[in-house]
Amino acid sequence: QVELVESGGGLVRPGGSLRLSCAASGSILSIAAMGWYRQAPGKRRELVAHITSGGTTKYLDSVKGRFTISRDNAKNTLSLDMSSLKPEDTAVYFCTVGSEVYGLYDADYWGQGTQVTVSS
Repeated sequence: QVELVESGGGLVRPGGSLRLSCAASGSILSIAAMGWYRQAPGKRRELVAHITSGGTTKYLDSVKGRFTISRDNAKNTLSLDMSSLKPEDTAVYFCTVGSEVYGLYDADYWGQGTQVTVSS
């Protein structure tokens, strides 16, 4: 079983920065891929970024150059550094643990989510 707890969400002005963190527990973390999804009101959930156990990353086109995903395998933590935030980044962000096959990420475990609101 894997438990995920997110933190770091909040209200930020357009152009600002925010760091999301996720504390994970479970026995498979060292070999699993991890990722961040988001879901805005009335919109489909989308994969923002994911990272393999070896550190390979992939990003949603709209966040490339602005968001950075990272993980600390020793501490079982996942982070998402977000900068140059836009109102369209407003969403609930979910930390996930899953697997990557042929470059495609699929989440198996989900955190409760943390709200990010970008507004002036």
